[in-house]
Amino acid sequence: MTDAVRSGVEQHPDRAAFVYLHEDGPGLRPEKLSYAELDRRARVVATRLRQAAKGDIGRPVLLLHPPTLDFVTAFLGCFYAGRTAIPAPLPDEPGERLARVGTILRDANVGAVLTLPGYRQAVGAWLTAAGAPDVVCLATGADTEGATDADPDLWVPPAVRDTDVAFLQYSSGSTSEPKGVMVTHANLAANEEAIRAAMRTPPGVVAGSWLPLYHDMGLIGMTLQPLWVGGTSVQMSPISFIKQPHRWLRMIHDYRVEGTASPDFGYELCVRRVTEEQTAGLDLSCLRVALNGAEPVRAGTLRAFVRRFAGQGLRPEVLLPSYGLAENTLLVSSGDTESPHLELQVDAHSLERDELRPARSDRASRTLVSCGRPADTEVLIVDPVSLRELTAGRVGEIWLRGPSVAAGYWNRPGPTAEAFAATTAEGRGGCFRTGDLGALLDGELYVTGRIKEMLIQHGRNLYPQDIEQAVQDSAEAFRRGGGAVFAVSDPAEDRSHVVVVQELRAGAGAGAVDGDLPRLAASVQALLSRTFQLAAVSVVLVRPGVIRKTTSGKTQRTLMRQLFLDGALPVLHRRLQRPVADLLPGTDPAADPAAAPARDTVAPRG
Repeated sequence: MTDAVRSGVEQHPDRAAFVYLHEDGPGLRPEKLSYAELDRRARVVATRLRQAAKGDIGRPVLLLHPPTLDFVTAFLGCFYAGRTAIPAPLPDEPGERLARVGTILRDANVGAVLTLPGYRQAVGAWLTAAGAPDVVCLATGADTEGATDADPDLWVPPAVRDTDVAFLQYSSGSTSEPKGVMVTHANLAANEEAIRAAMRTPPGVVAGSWLPLYHDMGLIGMTLQPLWVGGTSVQMSPISFIKQPHRWLRMIHDYRVEGTASPDFGYELCVRRVTEEQTAGLDLSCLRVALNGAEPVRAGTLRAFVRRFAGQGLRPEVLLPSYGLAENTLLVSSGDTESPHLELQVDAHSLERDELRPARSDRASRTLVSCGRPADTEVLIVDPVSLRELTAGRVGEIWLRGPSVAAGYWNRPGPTAEAFAATTAEGRGGCFRTGDLGALLDGELYVTGRIKEMLIQHGRNLYPQDIEQAVQDSAEAFRRGGGAVFAVSDPAEDRSHVVVVQELRAGAGAGAVDGDLPRLAASVQALLSRTFQLAAVSVVLVRPGVIRKTTSGKTQRTLMRQLFLDGALPVLHRRLQRPVADLLPGTDPAADPAAAPARDTVAPRG
């Protein structure tokens, strides 16, 4: 990556490598960073790191920055110094992110922290609280006092091998504690080239994004990919987008952005909140690629986004569902840039038995969205128990092999051996076990869920995201993306029970009349009995913001299950099955009006 930046300096030193859009009143103020200035600042950071290291250059460097260009120069400065970078979200005080930073400090044996001057005192306090007061904390940024003490001309290119760890990408921890994924320089180069080939990224491309810079899709796809081809990356903060989603579309128009990316909720947010007035004069015909990834891709969202903005020049083939994960650096597969995405109507009962079969008119169906064809990675579908490779159309665990597969988890030999050195029953080794479920059909990858989050009900495999979507589509009062479905076990009966925790839209809870919440809870139970043949579901209605998410926006269903069992959820209304109520602390189902009477929990087979 250092060579790519240096090549850009030689070929077009004054071209904007980055444009960052700062909030400035109601508008956005651009800050530009040329290739020449990016290179100079990165050399300054590298020189300062070398001067402060005092010979200790082997320990990783933690980056704690707000989403600005200073993060980019600090990240690349680590590359210029030959140091392993760790991008991380700036902690909120107090909060879970602070605990996450403490976990990273201990797990990675961090040797230095880079941040901005305005955060240095707070970061120092966090280091002390985390038991790491001796870790060097350096302030970076163009306006940093003393930053010019490090002469960029003193920079010496480091001796870096392809197998050296370029950065640690801490996984989002949607089902477990975050682990540091070791992405080598060879991994990064392979995946950037795979992205370039799959997206047909032209030299000098203009990309635009609001994604967090510490997240793999925002960092590797939207920040480093433009540098890889000598292009320009236009950025804004996630908060700027969430506050006013039309800003993302306006950025695409203003800067003639060719490539962008977002999780599914970003597209849904635009459909729901961008007004006709805000689309006046908007031209999206410049857009070639709009990746949809990082969370389950909904067919309804894709269709609605195309319908909503077709009048602004948006073409259907622009939207590319994709699949990726940190352990494969980023991209595994994506749709074709020259044809619309594929949707597959499958028989719901067959899917529950791990097989993709065409839907029948007289039976329930599910719509799956193809995540396209694999890029540089070999994808295997494997039975997670027998480890036998499965044929096309069968659902199993997704295994990966290829140059983008990371080197393992930092300082965790056991989990690394278990996940990164898997061998199929047929003898194919060196595979990474993703823990995701999916199937290959006609060369297209369909991702169906997570093994750890699968709901097994009377021999049927149900996917929590399917239930969550059905619930959220059933009533305007339910917040999109604000649900968590999981199962809790009843040791006395040796069976599990499904629990639905669903947020209400802002204002729906406070303004509801007394009868609304019980009616909504009962409607969810009726819906799931009718649609999924689940005859005994517990429903918990909560305010907006209760559902826990990872830093990349994924629902933390395992954490939500634990919070539910601990009685730690702030509840607006609940309708519990008696066996579930018995599991909760301080709950007397006989006295609790929210605990529903016991019911037959045996669901009929389809």
